[in-house]
Amino acid sequence: MADALGKPQLVLAIDTSTDMLACALAELAPGQAAADVQVLAAGDRLCRRHANEELVSVCAEVLARAGRSMADVDAVLVGRGPGSFTGVRIGIATAKGLACGLERPLFGASTLDAVAWGAWHAGVRGLVGVVDDAMRREVYPGLFRVGEAGPERLFEVETVSKVPEAVAAWAERSDAADITLAGDGLKKYRSQFEAAGFARFADEDVWHPKGEGLLRAHAAGLAAVGSDVQSGDPALVLPVYTRLSDAEENEAKRLGLKEPETVAVTGCDDALADRHLQLRPMSVNDVAAVAALESEVFAPTHHTPWSERLFSDDLAEPGHIWWVAHDEGELIGYAGGVFAGGEVQVSNVAVAEGRRHEGIAGRLLARVTYDGQMLGAITSSLEVDADNAPAQNLYAKLGYHEVGRRPNYYGQGHDALIMEARLPLVTPSRHDTPDPHASVRPWPIRVAPRPEEASSAIAAAGPLVLAIESSCDETAMAIIDGAGGVIANVVATQIDFHARFGGVVPEIASRKHTEAVVGVYEEAMAQAGARFGVDTLVPADLAAVGVTQGPGLVGALVVGIAFAKGLAAGANLPLIGVNHLEGHLFANLFETPDLKPPFVASLVSGGHTMLVHVRDWGSYEVLGETIDDAVGEAFDKVAKALGLGYPGGPVISKLAARGNRKAIHFPRAMLHSDDYSFSLSGLKTSVITYINNENRAGRPINLPDLAASFEAAVIDVQVAKAVEAVEQTGAKDFCVGGGVAANPQLREAYKRKFGRMGVRVTVPPLSACTDNAAMIALVAKRKFDRGELAGARMDADPNMSL
Repeated sequence: MADALGKPQLVLAIDTSTDMLACALAELAPGQAAADVQVLAAGDRLCRRHANEELVSVCAEVLARAGRSMADVDAVLVGRGPGSFTGVRIGIATAKGLACGLERPLFGASTLDAVAWGAWHAGVRGLVGVVDDAMRREVYPGLFRVGEAGPERLFEVETVSKVPEAVAAWAERSDAADITLAGDGLKKYRSQFEAAGFARFADEDVWHPKGEGLLRAHAAGLAAVGSDVQSGDPALVLPVYTRLSDAEENEAKRLGLKEPETVAVTGCDDALADRHLQLRPMSVNDVAAVAALESEVFAPTHHTPWSERLFSDDLAEPGHIWWVAHDEGELIGYAGGVFAGGEVQVSNVAVAEGRRHEGIAGRLLARVTYDGQMLGAITSSLEVDADNAPAQNLYAKLGYHEVGRRPNYYGQGHDALIMEARLPLVTPSRHDTPDPHASVRPWPIRVAPRPEEASSAIAAAGPLVLAIESSCDETAMAIIDGAGGVIANVVATQIDFHARFGGVVPEIASRKHTEAVVGVYEEAMAQAGARFGVDTLVPADLAAVGVTQGPGLVGALVVGIAFAKGLAAGANLPLIGVNHLEGHLFANLFETPDLKPPFVASLVSGGHTMLVHVRDWGSYEVLGETIDDAVGEAFDKVAKALGLGYPGGPVISKLAARGNRKAIHFPRAMLHSDDYSFSLSGLKTSVITYINNENRAGRPINLPDLAASFEAAVIDVQVAKAVEAVEQTGAKDFCVGGGVAANPQLREAYKRKFGRMGVRVTVPPLSACTDNAAMIALVAKRKFDRGELAGARMDADPNMSL
């Protein structure tokens, strides 16, 4: 690996996909054989569950031992897995941060390849079977032929397998006795391989991937397997995917059932787009509508439409992926594909005639191929009529290109073009949807020359602090200037990835943060740059990096923190840890800039319900909180029981505005408990019991009245407890924070009640109620100004309290 002048490049390699924290530094010369790679320094060490604390420090130690600095690094290399889900993401997110901070390319390597190169370095030759631990009594198996020049893969893509299946597959080979086994999976499962007759095992010292192995794998070109990582664009370096999440796998089984079952239409994708359009996986209940649309769309073509039976049978097959698009219950499009041998073969895609040219086909194909990626696909192929120019143009925009032709495939004189694309597809970049291909410029980004006045303006506006928020299902970044003005605010939401499950799936949230983080960073920097008349800010323009440390989903938090730590280390910037709840308190400053403590605040969201006495900024007393469900959680569960989709708050609020709040009496739990504790579980259960009783009695439910009555029960308790807290503390200001603070009836109830008491009420702008990085930036700037910085060992604190 070398630069444009052919000079050797200094490459920093890291990996956290196993219990081994791998880190090594080497110079890679142009055309250098992998076998000739010489490591300048290494810091490989066993590090179970502490990689996010230690990785950046280990990188600094390795560079120091080699007599180099972070600024000397020309490229970053990261192990992409397969391995521990959280571990892989820590390494990749840190590496992405380093690459962005350094403004250097990022490359990826398979950790299976790294282990194979470790075996080669230890002198093992012949067949080598790498068995990495996949948890849940599964392994990632990879078989290599190792010669003097290095390992050669005997498999196409990484897969996951139950241990007995992996053992049996290799034991059935005629050359099984020649296989030497390595990999950390042997720590648990060596006895099962021995029972099957395997007797050759590499030394345990080479069972884990090490930095040197990663460097050799990259030098050999093996890192190109899995995705187009050789572009150097950090947005494209993704974990090695081998399976869907548990939630997605269970859903696939359910949707493929032969007998129809009730499938709730969930999701609020219209919150993300300007039309009522939702995408979801196809179920057997959609088959009739899909077949009808198929006949309508393809009737005038040479394509023979599929029957309902064909769709039904195909849907039930493992590895077959189908998605549909619908608008208020009307099916308007569908797409499907088959995962096979590292490829997603697109079976069909169609959109109703009146809904074309809205980007629906591209979005459907993106979903189908994305699911294929989760199973290990690296390419996608399809066939299209050679006479269908509009379809060919669409596919070309998504990244497909012609690779062959099948004469007379659609009938005499009607050829099929075979088109292929590397994954992920080139989908249009939207700031509100996480996009693995969000980086649209060559990497490293070439910054346009700056006018002197722009540089002066940027310097005068400082210090500029970048803040990162990833506590749940939004990947967000914001930049705040020295005067406290937010000059960039970007939020990539994941709502439509979680909506079909009726709530946030932590595994999917962590995955999407890893994919979206670079694109969100680039847009935030470009958005801030536009304020000064330049194309983008660069890391050198920043004074510090702030990041949400907690509370939140641990798998989501670690991605944001790892990226922040990498970015800060790469750009030599101080790091600031921020409490997410404190951010919601500070969000009130957007509405009332002169707000000063002391005051009482109500924090109401999907994960928290509490009353806080804010004695001073940074000095908080939690007066009381929920003992079970949070307010937002109760809204979501009631909406799910009614089949209204996710998130539940907005739809219930809209219904409640048309209903009678006194129509149904629901309990006001703990209204007279003489403390500031809340309980929502009983109310939720009461509402669901009411729904079930009405359904059994055959009586239709008045949804607006039910929503209004449920909402009133929530609001009455929230307001009453808040009034008690204000009276006890003598506060003259009352504030609200959290996603539920967007509820218009709750906002109005607070203003009405406290208005009569002469207490000023502040509620943040709607855009600042839900999770965002602008509120994190406000806290980060205050801590930066006070010198309250975090150390390199900072890690996620999912249960962080005020």
